[in-house]
Amino acid sequence: MTTTKAYAAQSNTSGLAPHNIERRLLREDDVAIEVDYCGVCHTDIHFAENDWGMSIYPVVPGHEIIGHVTAVGNNVSRFKVGDTVGVGCMVDSCRTCSACNDGLEQFCQEGMVSTYNGQDRHDQHITYGGYSENIVVSERFVLNIPNQLDPATAAPILCAGITTYSPLKHFNIQPGHKVGILGMGGLGHMGVKFAKAMGAEVTIFTRSESKVAEAKKQGADHVIISRDPEQMTAATETFDFLLDTIPVQHDLNPYINCLKYDGVHILVGLLEPIEPALQASALVMKRRILVGSLIGGIPETQEVLDFCAEHNISCDVEMLKIQDINAAYERMKKGDVKYRFVIDMASLKN
Repeated sequence: MTTTKAYAAQSNTSGLAPHNIERRLLREDDVAIEVDYCGVCHTDIHFAENDWGMSIYPVVPGHEIIGHVTAVGNNVSRFKVGDTVGVGCMVDSCRTCSACNDGLEQFCQEGMVSTYNGQDRHDQHITYGGYSENIVVSERFVLNIPNQLDPATAAPILCAGITTYSPLKHFNIQPGHKVGILGMGGLGHMGVKFAKAMGAEVTIFTRSESKVAEAKKQGADHVIISRDPEQMTAATETFDFLLDTIPVQHDLNPYINCLKYDGVHILVGLLEPIEPALQASALVMKRRILVGSLIGGIPETQEVLDFCAEHNISCDVEMLKIQDINAAYERMKKGDVKYRFVIDMASLKN
């Protein structure tokens, strides 16, 4: 084991502070990575503050990791020292079940090993994330970062990007489709970019009229103010797909009614029970589909990185020093970021 600097939460009320952690020595298939940039996901807050009741302290968050290779195990063939690489939301899985064999490790039947707050399958140690100087990850779960991508703005692609790309790709979004994006935060603004690049006609649903100009700037063809009953009524049976990135409780019923028959409402933000209750007749009478989606497997995560390089897509980011992470969390809770914080991990050396 080697000691490395990190930022960790020690309890649900402690905030994050400097903390030394242990990283394992290289296994035969491991890649050692010095972390250059790490995106800040709202999930980081949930685990730091134990919002979901599953945090194992100390928690070192961070699963949007960009860095460079500093060493490789004897059996590593895809990477060499100096390569720019990424690590997303998972660092291992059983590798043998049907989901893993299909490149859908996020659906591993034994459960994926999360980049942080997971348990290593070999030594049972709790995993620590990218708010740290370095990380050691099996080659299978390391991603190549195309040269065309700026490493700092590429970091959020590893969570916010793949979370929105995966369902759009799965449902084969293409020219002629009308896609609505619910919410315009870190996930939503990436969903707009992907749907547009796939050729769809894109509409952003937002509660705030102040966001109309920004929505158009992000590439939306149209904007609907969801609090305006007249606008929502006019959108009845209009959309083929709705990509719902809203992470808090919200009434799905008005949105479901905006779908055509056979339309699909995709949940990627909400992980809690749906409230208020969903009117099932809105699904039954129009054969509509309500479905969820979770990040993407390793092959698809590499695919979205390559897609972003091909289509010149990046995340809108605000750079951050690690020392300011607690203030950033408070701003995120208020929605005060456009649209993703990224930590310059060089600041950890100070």
